[in-house]
Amino acid sequence: MTNPILAEIRRGGVVESRHRGAIAVVDGDGGTLVSVGDVERPVFPRSAVKVIQALPLVESGASDRFGFGARELALACASHNGEPAHAELALSMLGRAELDETALECGTHWPSHQPALIELARKGNAPSALHNNCSGKHAGFVCACRHMGLDHRGYVKIGHDYQRIIAATMTQVTGASHAADNSGTDGCSIPTYAVPLTNLASGFARLATGQGLEPVRAAAARRLFAACMAEPFYVAGTARADTAMMQAAPGRVFVKIGAEGVYCGAVPELGLGFALKIDDGAGRAAEVAVAALLAELLKDDATLSATFGAMAEVTMTNWNGIDVGSVRAADGAPRD
Repeated sequence: MTNPILAEIRRGGVVESRHRGAIAVVDGDGGTLVSVGDVERPVFPRSAVKVIQALPLVESGASDRFGFGARELALACASHNGEPAHAELALSMLGRAELDETALECGTHWPSHQPALIELARKGNAPSALHNNCSGKHAGFVCACRHMGLDHRGYVKIGHDYQRIIAATMTQVTGASHAADNSGTDGCSIPTYAVPLTNLASGFARLATGQGLEPVRAAAARRLFAACMAEPFYVAGTARADTAMMQAAPGRVFVKIGAEGVYCGAVPELGLGFALKIDDGAGRAAEVAVAALLAELLKDDATLSATFGAMAEVTMTNWNGIDVGSVRAADGAPRD
């Protein structure tokens, strides 16, 4: 199956690039409301499923033991910019478990937020694992290990006890197998598993509604969603689409980007979960496509729908600040 065009890049009024992809929207009962493209093809969700990976942190009691509030839980679900507030909070989380950044096995990279990168370099400092966009998730992992009495060393490996817990959680929530035969290694070194978009959307619908979940898990899901929607800066950061979309609809929309053009999320008031994948991995195409999807799902709220509709087209400027074109969701229904 050839997936339809979900987003286009226009320059000077001419289409320069087209991005194909697939979208699934599922309700809490597992019913499919939207199915665009090949939604049964397994994809790696990458960071889009961090909220599911954070469930054991809450369910185990670790988050309560270490006094984690909304900001800490949001950071545990984050792909953040590496801004000072992100790095400082990750370090604080580790400190509550009597650990420091040396416990993190996510690797090191410079902050993705350019002003934070420049300031770090200006001071003559090198980045640490705290600046890794996944440091909050990993801080959550090692804190949970400490609480559960597990040796946190090697926690990123597929055979580690904590990764087994995460894989089992992912399987239970999405209904899709998470095993060695459909696994790969993520950018932050933990296992990632290829599953269909329909399963991912179904999992997020369950998190949003609590349907099909044990009471403890349903409560943990509500708490994590609420934390991320209350503190979207800590999920992503300055000038990020995830932050902007959740700020546009406080407490009403959860969205999370994943590498290679993936988005997962939920609209709790509608009891819906969704998953989207851009075939060529273009993140900017995924951002406008998910904004267009939210505009459609929330069409009964004209004002909010219009807000997301405006986010479905982003102006491109060159280095002189000149408007040169746009990144926008394909007009109308996705095109073949």
